[in-house]
Amino acid sequence: MSKKILVVVTNTAKYPSLKRATGLWLGEAVHFVEPVQKAGYAVDFVSPNGGYVPIDPHSLQMAPDLDWQWYDDQAFMSRLGATLSPGRVKAEDYDAIYYTGGHGVMFDFPDNAPLQELARKIFERNGIVAAVCHGVAGLLNIKLSDNSLLLKDRQVTGFSNTEEKLIELDKVVPFLTENELVARGGHYSKDDDPWKPFVVGDGRLFTGQNPASTGALAERVLQALQK
Repeated sequence: MSKKILVVVTNTAKYPSLKRATGLWLGEAVHFVEPVQKAGYAVDFVSPNGGYVPIDPHSLQMAPDLDWQWYDDQAFMSRLGATLSPGRVKAEDYDAIYYTGGHGVMFDFPDNAPLQELARKIFERNGIVAAVCHGVAGLLNIKLSDNSLLLKDRQVTGFSNTEEKLIELDKVVPFLTENELVARGGHYSKDDDPWKPFVVGDGRLFTGQNPASTGALAERVLQALQK
């Protein structure tokens, strides 16, 4: 295989019904991309529409030094300003696809058919599908060649209802991530302590509960790729 990973990011800059910015949760890109690149994997960024990817300002409020280093990296930020569109991507070039989060993804990931097709092809070529936090929204409507949902009867996690309520956005988001994972037939689990790292693997599907889970998710994906 080609030792490349496709990283999916949002184009949504604000909540449609709210004067509040959203976008990519920066750490969910940084804490995945940094270890996989160190392990020798090249990374391409793709977004539903291609082009510019906004950064959720809330993701910078408590960002660790590593996130600020990447935020200050002009080459990295330029790549986020010119992401690929799905039509410019060939699934056969990638060992894995990884969906980042941030609330913006809830508006442009779930119904993007070209992204779903890329993920299906990567998965059915024995590649890995991974997502963290709200990024699991991109998995909700992926159907395999037999017309079954990717999530059906698989172990999965993602941003919990409890966490959404704690940040007081449960009445703002278009759906509750946990509820939708269950509605698609996923066997949902979470850490009893909100904000703790929690990662679930089921075959070649890997999901993380929240931003803190990103590094551990990257480790699990790398372990699977190196088998």
